[in-house]
Amino acid sequence: MSEKYKTYEGGLFFVTLTVVGWIDVFTRPDYADVFLDSLRYCIRHKGLRVYAFCIMPSHVHLIADVADGLLLAHVLRDLKSFTAKRIYELIETHPQESRRDWLLRLLQFYGRPHGQAFKLWQDGNHPIDLKSTAWMRQKQDYIHQNPVQSRLVDEAHHYPFSSAFPDCGVPLSDFL
Repeated sequence: MSEKYKTYEGGLFFVTLTVVGWIDVFTRPDYADVFLDSLRYCIRHKGLRVYAFCIMPSHVHLIADVADGLLLAHVLRDLKSFTAKRIYELIETHPQESRRDWLLRLLQFYGRPHGQAFKLWQDGNHPIDLKSTAWMRQKQDYIHQNPVQSRLVDEAHHYPFSSAFPDCGVPLSDFL
């Protein structure tokens, strides 16, 4: 992996967590809620600071950093590991999951080459270092407009799985 796409201590990053095969997993609020709960946990207990986020059907965008002495890559690894297991279990047991067999088969398919029972997240996070306030604002606008551009909502503040939503329930950090 090139140095261009690595996190380092003290950096603020725009990251994208992508579901394998760009599968639309987050079409059910229950699955997005698992991610949101995990995000809140990482904020409270792992030093994660989130400035903006949006959970799209097949990926998640974040602007984030971590407290001093920690690495964002390690917190994201833990976040992805936990959410993968929990979402997989929820797919298996969700009483209204009409795509259960299809989803489980695909997640198992993507896990096989890695010697895993299943795989939910693509490897890597494609971190982009945000070195200026202008670039932070540009990425924040991009994140918030993602559901609008995808025609999921007409206005960014209507999308409930985004930091643009007035009551998103995630304690956000302020840009400096």
